[in-house]
Amino acid sequence: MIQMSDSFLFFQMPSGESVPFSAEMISVELADGSQDPFSQDFLEHAAASVFHYFKHDLGRKTVSVAEFAEAFESVLNGLGLKLGASRTTGNIDDAANKDLQLLVSHAGDAGELAFFPRLRTAVLAQFQLTPRLVRFRGLRGCVKRLLGAERWSPRCDRLRDQIIEFLQHTLSKETAGRSCALMVE
Repeated sequence: MIQMSDSFLFFQMPSGESVPFSAEMISVELADGSQDPFSQDFLEHAAASVFHYFKHDLGRKTVSVAEFAEAFESVLNGLGLKLGASRTTGNIDDAANKDLQLLVSHAGDAGELAFFPRLRTAVLAQFQLTPRLVRFRGLRGCVKRLLGAERWSPRCDRLRDQIIEFLQHTLSKETAGRSCALMVE
């Protein structure tokens, strides 16, 4: 049997056939009539990030084309390119902006790849609504859901710290010297 390189991931086609692809072999073309000026280079990097997520973060060897496409779409939506409005929520409502667990559910199967861009959007929305206090709740449940953990672990501690650091950095960048408190429950 021929040994496959570690840089490949098997994509399960709708026909049931599994085809090996590397991140460089994935070609992305948007045909949704979108007016957003996303360059081909940007799309290829986004696809490579989703590929890396499945291959290295999740440790998967096989992924269905539909699953990859859904995660990729979720990432692009999180980065501001709105695709498939019927399948995703176009605007995150005020409650979702405050509840980290709802943000995770909006991120779908893409997990952290889609969660952090959505979190950035929620921080900005919260800052515009209440410029003196930006508040989020559900951090513990959010972390466990992102990691698929049933019990709290050191890995959960690291992701919790990463989320708080991300919130602090995003808010400090956005407030530009103005007084604003961050509360995460």
